[in-house]
Amino acid sequence: MISMTVITSALELGFIYALVALALFLSFRILNIADMTTDGAFTLGCAVSATVALTGHPYLALPAAMVLGACAGIVTALLQTRWGVPSILAGIITNTGLYTVNLAVMGFSSNVNLLRAATIFSPFPSMKLIPALLITAVVAATLVVFLNTRLGLSIRATGDNPDMVRASSINTGLTVTIGLAVSNSITALSGAVLAQYQKTADINLGTGMVIIGLASLIIGETVLRGRKTWVKVLGAVVGCIIYRFIIAVALRLDLPSECLKLVSAVIVAIAIALPTLKKKKGGKVKC
Repeated sequence: MISMTVITSALELGFIYALVALALFLSFRILNIADMTTDGAFTLGCAVSATVALTGHPYLALPAAMVLGACAGIVTALLQTRWGVPSILAGIITNTGLYTVNLAVMGFSSNVNLLRAATIFSPFPSMKLIPALLITAVVAATLVVFLNTRLGLSIRATGDNPDMVRASSINTGLTVTIGLAVSNSITALSGAVLAQYQKTADINLGTGMVIIGLASLIIGETVLRGRKTWVKVLGAVVGCIIYRFIIAVALRLDLPSECLKLVSAVIVAIAIALPTLKKKKGGKVKC
């Protein structure tokens, strides 16, 4: 049986990782860019958050992580828009460089311990769900508002039809740069919150984060269908919560933790293939 503790933990982690899904919604769905910076930006957020929290400023750690995450996104965008590096390769290059940067932020140590440091969860020792929910709700609402501003609409148009945007005298390089900066700042925020939630930061925490984010995003799109921006944003959050419950069930079934990455890959594959399978099934029925 799944206990209340397991449910609460799944919700807490669901809301924290939902920030990654929101970030990928912006880069992958809106800008139509497969941003591989995600893994490194997530770890960067963990590293910055842990390091700043150790100095006694856990709340300051969150905006600090977001600023550096945005910088990582800008580097990827510049490689893509200024130097002509393909988007996937640009993300891989930045992600590779971030490994050393993350180690440097943590004092060239592979992990940082926060067991004796105050965190944003310290005022809520038995209800960590409250800050996790509030942070994700604020980011989700802000993202919806941002995407409906003039700049946000320009970013959305860039992902839909960059040629038309250029014809309208809009600088697509600028919109891509802003979009990736915002996306990676949200990813870094997710890492920052997780580091304080787990009271530890590890150099490998960001590994496979793209898979987790995509799984959550696609699950959410399957569950909540709608063309409005707020529905898609809500779907990303709901999808991540469902994903964490699937992982929780897998753990309750005594599935080895080493197999969780495989479970994530299978979930993503099924979620991506599901619409195609439905169409094929529908086509057979019509025939």
